[in-house]
Amino acid sequence: MMPMRILVCRQDDLEVLEERLPSSSAVSYHAQRFARQASGTSTFLVAWLDAQPTGICEVRWDGCAAPEVRAVLPGCPEINGLHVVDALQSRGIGTALIRHAEQLAGERNAELIGLGVDDHGNPRAAALYARLGYEPTVPYVDRYFYTDDTGAEHSVADPAVFLVKELPPRPHL
Repeated sequence: MMPMRILVCRQDDLEVLEERLPSSSAVSYHAQRFARQASGTSTFLVAWLDAQPTGICEVRWDGCAAPEVRAVLPGCPEINGLHVVDALQSRGIGTALIRHAEQLAGERNAELIGLGVDDHGNPRAAALYARLGYEPTVPYVDRYFYTDDTGAEHSVADPAVFLVKELPPRPHL
């Protein structure tokens, strides 16, 4: 087995991402993330094991979309859409993606990085984030839309908490 690699998503990766980690809606989340990356507002990371994508996350350089979070933490980069293939969870893939995102944020001289977690819906993720040093900071409502397979658009409002981690200062060269 080859070692895991974390790479920035390429256009050519989108088809295999849809096959291996299909979007849960008629609209491709991968294509949306790639478009934001192409516009310069994010970096879309993919974890690869052998030739298969095993996990993804996006670092949104413009921060969390929730106004509650923006008011308290303007400009704080957000790790968004972290997902690991179910059969491969608890093997360090999520940790590696988060660490890579933290490194990228540090390279951009960010002092903090954050991510959101459902208030009560994802205890395994919350435990991972706490173990990696993320602290609950801002309660908010995660509002988003998705399009189902019939083309109908749905609105979702989930209570969440934005967690923040202070990044170590970068040495001046």
